[in-house]
Amino acid sequence: MNELQFGKVKNAKGFIAALDQSGGSTPQALRLYGIADGAYSGDEEMFDLVHAMRTRIITSPSFTGERILGAILFEMTMDRQIESRGSADYLWNVKNVVPFVKVDQGLADEVDGAQVMKPMPGLDALLARAVEKGVFGTKMRSVVRLGNGTGVQAVVDQQFEVGRQILAAGLVPILEPEIDIHSPSKAEAEQLLRSAILEQLGALGADQHVMLKLTLPEADDFYADLVAHPNVLRVLALSGGYSREEANARLARQHHVVASFSRALTEGLTVQQSDEEFNAALDTSIGSIFQASVT
Repeated sequence: MNELQFGKVKNAKGFIAALDQSGGSTPQALRLYGIADGAYSGDEEMFDLVHAMRTRIITSPSFTGERILGAILFEMTMDRQIESRGSADYLWNVKNVVPFVKVDQGLADEVDGAQVMKPMPGLDALLARAVEKGVFGTKMRSVVRLGNGTGVQAVVDQQFEVGRQILAAGLVPILEPEIDIHSPSKAEAEQLLRSAILEQLGALGADQHVMLKLTLPEADDFYADLVAHPNVLRVLALSGGYSREEANARLARQHHVVASFSRALTEGLTVQQSDEEFNAALDTSIGSIFQASVT
């Protein structure tokens, strides 16, 4: 493990940029960026366009390690290059931004008000490739729809089970048991989730560190026990469909929790903007999310 990267993630001010839209969410990301569905044909062209979008963000003078701790890449982005360097190498050695990679293969069907992750038979090979490319950690997402104890437990158990596999490969996992912001039992689900996570954290070894990416809660500082836990490297917040303004306002009330926003980060960026307009809009976005993250 890279101790410089570990120290930056643990102690530095800033937030994690989530640039890991996958096959299912890429068309929506491109639409918001001003590229219509009919502007490309097939997955290959679609992924070329989204890589160009991500490259434009990462190479922008507004995107640096001064305000950004790390960036979560899509697997295909990790395997591509930015300015003739591997994406993870470019992030760390040019931008001083710690690289992570999304490793899940999407969500299984809903059971007990929750969606666990689909099986990941190729995970060990992906982890080995990530280590080889200089990646620091991973991210994987499940979704809780209802305050159902059985469903929440299934999500948390799976996240920690796979998390241990990732730790064994020498990487730091970001566990993301998202709670749907539209859940009719969101607060109840948060209570169940916090209890289940604390129980699992208690079973980790002293040298095993995870990160948690959680939906912004209904009660301020609700996850303070997780922030303070010795096995938790950092607690991140996801925007989960809130606008950037709403997400920032909620985040600013959660002490020592930092953002890991995706759609809220890129809100207002379009392919039609000149580089000057694009960089200014990105600078405003990064600045506002940074401020909300340093409370």
